[in-house]
Amino acid sequence: MADRATTGATTAAALGAPSAPDALDPEDAKIVTLARSARARTGAAQGAAVRDTDGRTYAACTVALPSLSLTALQAAVTAAMAAGAPGLEAAAVVGVTDLDAGFDDPGLAAVADVTADAAVLVAGPDADAVHRVEGP
Repeated sequence: MADRATTGATTAAALGAPSAPDALDPEDAKIVTLARSARARTGAAQGAAVRDTDGRTYAACTVALPSLSLTALQAAVTAAMAAGAPGLEAAAVVGVTDLDAGFDDPGLAAVADVTADAAVLVAGPDADAVHRVEGP
């Protein structure tokens, strides 16, 4: 994942088969709910949440300012790192509009920079189906 960020490649990560939110592990379902809530609360294009290795969660949304642009996933990883998170267990992003194309987000590299094997979950705007990112 980190190589994509350094090379500038835009190959989307493959997604696994969809799962219903209620079929997820309760802790994974929680970060999907937090990501959906962050998106809804702000009206942003995407919402994201991460869970650190201590079990704490951090939520964020897309940042689109004239002087700063972050994807929701980048913002959530930034919040976790700023709070001193020792590592990441999982991340979730809600609001991905073209799931058929995979998931291409520079936040994947940020997650991998912190913890290479952290799970990443993605869902469309309604979060009625959740996909696991399968690789870089």
